[in-house]
Amino acid sequence: MLSKENISPFIIGTMRLGKWGSNLSTKEYERFIEGCLDLGLIDFDHADIYGHYTTETEFGTVLKDRSDLRKKMRITTKCGIKLTSENRPQHNIKSYDLSAKHIRDSVEISLKELSTDYLDVLLLHRPDYLFDPNEIAEVFSDLKKEGKVLSFGVSNFSPSQFDLLNAYTPLITNQVQISLLHRNSFEDGTLDQCQKLGIIPCAWSPLGGGELFKETTDKSILRIQKTLKKLSKKYNLTEDQLLYVWLRKHPAGIIPVLGTSKLERIITAQKSLNTSLSHEEWYMLWESALGREVD
Repeated sequence: MLSKENISPFIIGTMRLGKWGSNLSTKEYERFIEGCLDLGLIDFDHADIYGHYTTETEFGTVLKDRSDLRKKMRITTKCGIKLTSENRPQHNIKSYDLSAKHIRDSVEISLKELSTDYLDVLLLHRPDYLFDPNEIAEVFSDLKKEGKVLSFGVSNFSPSQFDLLNAYTPLITNQVQISLLHRNSFEDGTLDQCQKLGIIPCAWSPLGGGELFKETTDKSILRIQKTLKKLSKKYNLTEDQLLYVWLRKHPAGIIPVLGTSKLERIITAQKSLNTSLSHEEWYMLWESALGREVD
């Protein structure tokens, strides 16, 4: 079972491995997976919709022939978003669906596509405004009893939505967007809630979607870039490494989800683990993003 004690320091995101990114071949998927496992990074983050419902299948093609790899990893996948896609012709519009039927159907499909008989973690990808916590708790209980899902969590849930569902069924994580450019979780109660309940906060897009590394005229980004350059020189780290260090400074224990298909960038991220910013340096970056000193 996934816990704060055994989770990898980084989670390997799969969204950009397939058709929505690098379009890896089966052999390239295999080399990438083996490379991550060799680094001790065993947590892989999927969603049924990635690659317009194709990335799970591509990843699972590797596991079908290499069942030994499945034993070395943990797989998280997400459900609840219904995209319009040629692979889901029954979807007339993009919508959210956290009904028991959709959750169960999604799990059964993900198990088949990933060539596995269980998921380590299932996340509800987005809050469905019509979700019924009793209904979700019941299907979660059934899936766990059947051995098809070991643990459950959510993604992009507000603190109140998390509280509501967690009152009916135990959740282990909330995966939300957290970066210097997306700081809501520090102020809206999300990270406070994680600390209070002892759950794992996972950060998707921890580098701000790459915006912090582009040439720009945006004053807020220019301020951050200036501070990153100063701290990079002091710590002899790259700027992306510093952004991971900044996130990991928070006592909630934020786990970044890496969205790259390049092993060298994952190795670079790993090298940031032995560095810590001072309290004041953390606020230097916060102030750069905010554009003024804290109140």
